[in-house]
Amino acid sequence: MARYARVRRLAALLSAFAIASCAFAPAGTSPRTTTIPIPTAAPPASANATPTPSPRLGPAVVENVQAIATGLTAPWAMDLASDGRLFVTERPGRVRVIQLGQGGGLRAEAWATLPVTQRLGTEKGLLGIALDPSFAQNGLVYLYYSYAFSGGTRNKVVRMRDQGGRGVEETVLLDGIPGNDSHDGGRLRFGPDGKLYVTTGDAENGSNAQNTGSLGGKTLRINKDGSIPGDNPLPGSPIWSLGHRNVEGLAWQPDSGALYVTEHGPSNLFPDCCRDEVNLVVAGGNYGWPNVRGLANDSRYRDPLLESGPVETWAPSGATFLTRPGPLRGSFVFATLRGAHLHRIVFATDGKTVAFQEKLLANQYGRLRDVFEIGSGELLVLTSNRDGRGSPTSDDDRILLVTLG
Repeated sequence: MARYARVRRLAALLSAFAIASCAFAPAGTSPRTTTIPIPTAAPPASANATPTPSPRLGPAVVENVQAIATGLTAPWAMDLASDGRLFVTERPGRVRVIQLGQGGGLRAEAWATLPVTQRLGTEKGLLGIALDPSFAQNGLVYLYYSYAFSGGTRNKVVRMRDQGGRGVEETVLLDGIPGNDSHDGGRLRFGPDGKLYVTTGDAENGSNAQNTGSLGGKTLRINKDGSIPGDNPLPGSPIWSLGHRNVEGLAWQPDSGALYVTEHGPSNLFPDCCRDEVNLVVAGGNYGWPNVRGLANDSRYRDPLLESGPVETWAPSGATFLTRPGPLRGSFVFATLRGAHLHRIVFATDGKTVAFQEKLLANQYGRLRDVFEIGSGELLVLTSNRDGRGSPTSDDDRILLVTLG
């Protein structure tokens, strides 16, 4: 049945390509962009996928790039329901829905509008989204957003319910997360353990990151109802790790279940510049900000697995591991804003050593905010060119479907 479904899907795609007069781009040529309906399905559970001893230690081929939605305003995060609805957050406070598949498209009305505080050129607003692992049964959607508080900014995690295609019943699960114009974190993802993981920034105050009395500059871990798991490293606290400047991406390796995050480094002048990070996060780990930057070799803190160095800035954001069987399975891929590319990393079998890395889509679509793997193994990528820091084209912001081979 799986093979038959795959053949039907391939036939549908080939038919659509013929209609659109746009075939896959051969290796070594620039991929074309089309706008056609995309048959899709939710990603499979990684436990059902075949492990790959090592992803390809060489370049991936960008076979095709298709725009499946345009005209969005600074989209930040996305998650896919099993019925083919792609939920996308826009920084001004709207949750939008794109129906994937034949006859789909961007719905005119927002699924929900949240009372966020947001200003062009800043990093606050409506940020992360995660659908409950049992969304098909309970319709629960989790969101992270910034709001005005006593003349300043705070962030919170809330839960809403899907009813008749609209979001209802906002419930606050976690509040009091420090906020500011920048460094608001905001990524939400459910881990393999069924817990909700939350990334936060230091809210432009580095001391927050080392203060266990503050939720700023941390990765957090909570239960679905907002309560604190009994096995968190600090009893009664949602803190999972500390010493972070601004984490915007997190993903779990499909075989080991290890958690990897992307983190923004400092924005000062050389030599205190750049050093964006990829970190392997462990419970209770301290990653050093603001006391150290990048690869510091300081025994008090955990070093990143990879940093961008003292000159180059990636501004890394959403991340994913490729889980579908094939030569790219196990690759770690993250979107970059300042870097304007998808960054692909292959780790050695120890899960710590970088064996290969490359940049994909470099300087072709502007700032990239999030990347998400769908059931076919293709990637959905959000652009972020209307956030006040980019150079938008007439159809920005876009959701791109990227096919790698």
